[in-house]
Amino acid sequence: MIYKICPERDWIEARHKGVFEGSGIDFNDGFIHFSKADQVSTTLQRHFQGQQGLLLIAVNPDTLAGDLRYEASHDGELFPHLYTPLPVSAAHWVKPITVDTAGKPLLPEL
Repeated sequence: MIYKICPERDWIEARHKGVFEGSGIDFNDGFIHFSKADQVSTTLQRHFQGQQGLLLIAVNPDTLAGDLRYEASHDGELFPHLYTPLPVSAAHWVKPITVDTAGKPLLPEL
């Protein structure tokens, strides 16, 4: 599985359209950012600290065919990037990301 962290409002809009076209940084970079299981916790802490109303979306990368590329980030680590809209039907599951009393996001069980 690969994982997408996104604001709940963006996923609600995607469900109405049938596809998730991205949000925030995805639009700026021209692709949808995903994380592998061993990267998602760091992604959450690094890029979403203090945010509420987030969802974690699990997607089987095999359902994305040739539109998914693993590319190096600024530190050389490979991250999955999707260059087409994500069909909502490709979501294996969607779980809310809760926040503790200190505002730290808590990753749901993968």
